[in-house]
Amino acid sequence: MTTTTGTATTTATPTAIATTATTVTTATTTARATSRPRLGPVPVLWLALLATPLAAGANAPVLILPDTARALGVSGSTATWLVASYAWAMAVGTPLLAGLLRRRGLRAVLRAASALLVGGTLLVAASPWLPLTLTGRAAQAAGGAGLTAVAMSLAGSARRMGVISAGFGILGASGPLLGAQLAHAVSWRLSLCVSVIAVLAVPMVSRYATTPSAPTAPETAHQGRFDVRGAALLTAFVTTLVLLPHAPAAALGSSAVAATLLALHIRRQPDGFVPAALIRKPLFLGSALLALALSGSYFTLLFSVPRLLADRAGWDAGTAGTGQLVALLTGSALSWLLAAASARMSRVAVRSVLVGVGAAAGAIAVFASWGPLLLVATVGGTFAATGANAVLSMHAVSSAPEPQRPTAIGLFALCYQLGGAFGPAIATALVLAA
Repeated sequence: MTTTTGTATTTATPTAIATTATTVTTATTTARATSRPRLGPVPVLWLALLATPLAAGANAPVLILPDTARALGVSGSTATWLVASYAWAMAVGTPLLAGLLRRRGLRAVLRAASALLVGGTLLVAASPWLPLTLTGRAAQAAGGAGLTAVAMSLAGSARRMGVISAGFGILGASGPLLGAQLAHAVSWRLSLCVSVIAVLAVPMVSRYATTPSAPTAPETAHQGRFDVRGAALLTAFVTTLVLLPHAPAAALGSSAVAATLLALHIRRQPDGFVPAALIRKPLFLGSALLALALSGSYFTLLFSVPRLLADRAGWDAGTAGTGQLVALLTGSALSWLLAAASARMSRVAVRSVLVGVGAAAGAIAVFASWGPLLLVATVGGTFAATGANAVLSMHAVSSAPEPQRPTAIGLFALCYQLGGAFGPAIATALVLAA
């Protein structure tokens, strides 16, 4: 708010006094109005800018890992932890920062997530060692996950959520090519910093009034003591699941132990970090598990189809990469049409479309040997997963009472992102290791 001060010599007539009083009153009213949060929904393009750079940041290192490994003095397999650490922090950070959103409100999450994102980016930009770079990547992902949780909580409808999800798909598909171009033109470090552009949307989003799902008043923001044990057990469980593709034997036993301890804790504290009433609701549980299945199928196709195009159709790497990029962009754009139409469809009809298209995409990938058909499978897998993120997230949130909606968003997004951890492992077992 800008304040202007000035002096003038006037004749103290009643007219002048009245005019001055009116001017001061108008200026004061205007100043107060500009200092208040705006009312109404946040424009969806600002929400998309807030959320979608996370997807570009996740995929930007894919094509530049050899260059990054050489620059950091590590092997190529070790450099893949730049991707794994980001995926882990996304999965862990989403429910944690959604919990902060539930307890402390919109502005607290925007501040914390922005600090994590900017701080992590500075580490990545300056770090000469892999461990410090991994720390920076994890901080970037956690911050981006918090901003994504805010964007999802403010979407308000499947149509607006569809714009965000389509943006996720488009930037995720473009991430590898964007990362390679930035690395070639400037540096691989710049490629790993693309997610920081999300902070450009923070000032605009923070100017809007908070919603009931993001309380700010003390009586709604502080809801009892924070369930530290529940948050720690969920973090441990998610960590073991993310590590499952990298160390199956150790992670399998650890995940069983973590799941048992988490279940016992939820029974003892049903209103804690993971609300028992929420995960027992069939609508929430069905939406989250279906999103996990479709996400896992999508990521399996994402990593399998380039190899299948080479083995079955004889396509070279350049042609396969270009074709897959077009297919990913097409599927992401088409998913918005489902999100826009979902308000006029029943839940059963929406799920039938998602399951039908997802199953057809998997079947085509298994049996097809013609290159264009394999790209059709990629379109279908992308459409089903991105559409599920848009529409099923709204179903999951609608099943929760108002105070628990940020938690529902966080847990739903966690399930969707776990598909990104399982998909590459399935692709390696079925296709890439052959």
